[in-house]
Amino acid sequence: MEEMFPVRKIIHVDMDAFYASVEQLDDPDLKGRPVAVGGGEKRGVVAAASYQAREFGVKSAMSGRLAARLCPDLVFVKPRFERYREISQKIRKIFFDYTDLVEPLSLDEAFLDVTENKKGMPSATVLAQEIRRRIYEETGLHASAGISVNKFLAKVASDINKPNGQKTIPPEEVLGFLEQLDIRKFFGIGKVTAEKMYQLGIFTGKELRMRSEEFLVEHFGKSGSHFYQVVRGIHTSPVKPERIPKSVGAERTFSENLSSEIFMLEKLGLIAEELGNRLRKHSVSGKTLTLKIKYSDFKVQTRSRTQEFYISDKSLLLELAKELLYQDELQDSVRLLGLSLSNLNTAEKPEVISGKEDLSVQLRIEF
Repeated sequence: MEEMFPVRKIIHVDMDAFYASVEQLDDPDLKGRPVAVGGGEKRGVVAAASYQAREFGVKSAMSGRLAARLCPDLVFVKPRFERYREISQKIRKIFFDYTDLVEPLSLDEAFLDVTENKKGMPSATVLAQEIRRRIYEETGLHASAGISVNKFLAKVASDINKPNGQKTIPPEEVLGFLEQLDIRKFFGIGKVTAEKMYQLGIFTGKELRMRSEEFLVEHFGKSGSHFYQVVRGIHTSPVKPERIPKSVGAERTFSENLSSEIFMLEKLGLIAEELGNRLRKHSVSGKTLTLKIKYSDFKVQTRSRTQEFYISDKSLLLELAKELLYQDELQDSVRLLGLSLSNLNTAEKPEVISGKEDLSVQLRIEF
């Protein structure tokens, strides 16, 4: 008998330009204008951009200076994370009206497993429409959604009809959809991996599916097995209501480069305090502390040390951070310092994606 995999009804809800949209919602003068959240100061970075700004090529993680060059009329606003969290909580309350299987990825997106839902509705497509309508009615913001049989496909689908749209990929259309999909749209395939695939003659899912698992593992390591499976519609990761963090961190970018270790120690004290507060808030501790150093030329160096015991106290974090700072000579002046604690006492077993068979195209489930 052909091996079967769980066919779930997964919705991926993704708010449209969330931070920028909140700012336009709260300030009518910003409506219809190109807006960038963050990024205005000398070393600022764009955290989010409105769709009007994106038309000029402005995007998140771009320097504020470049964004201003691309869009001279760009309006910079300071981020208000408390406000974003407030609205995010309203949106999540809506999600829980439909299912308890909600996996937030960030403030502005989440997976919902509605295979069995509180409304008893058989159609995930109709559910997604209702959820998006309620979000708009209760917050004034638009959301897009992707609906399919697993998280991978739902996330890909949510980006297709943005903004303020949705896309359903039912079971019988999965393989055909994946065959036509540009490999750059596959989750986990970044710019470097895409270029490598192009060199191997892989441009779409169809060409990816023609390669054997051995071939893909040879060229892409463990990720090769992942690519082999997802292009066949196989992704068995369930929606996890509580995402367990693998690390907790804090970092700061400085307005002026630091060349003195004395000043760096002062900043590390503040970062260690912030990290300690976050660890206490989440009631976690860890064994491995990593010091991140970004130099003035943007080169990044990390230094780590693992203890035999769990730590979370800010004074212990700072002492270990000092040791890491003095471990080697600094290569240049420093523009950013960060600390992260991993190997946490909440660590979970890594996700395992298993199975070799294609998703059956004969499945007929109302979507």
